[in-house]
Amino acid sequence: MSSSDGSVEEKIRMLPPDLRQEAIHYELAKRKKKPQKKKFRRGWAGGLSHIDKSVTSVELQHEASKWRG
Repeated sequence: MSSSDGSVEEKIRMLPPDLRQEAIHYELAKRKKKPQKKKFRRGWAGGLSHIDKSVTSVELQHEASKWRG
């Protein structure tokens, strides 16, 4: 059975009542488990504005590794 043979809804309608209910329950549970996409937060933007503009990215990496311990 390929996806071109009909929609999922049509295939579910063709099932016996007990299997139809199980398929519906499975699909609803699967949808609930799907993680919600989180919006990208930009709270860090401008967080390094206090650092001198002449500092290189390599120097920032070294400082960050010191901060992490």
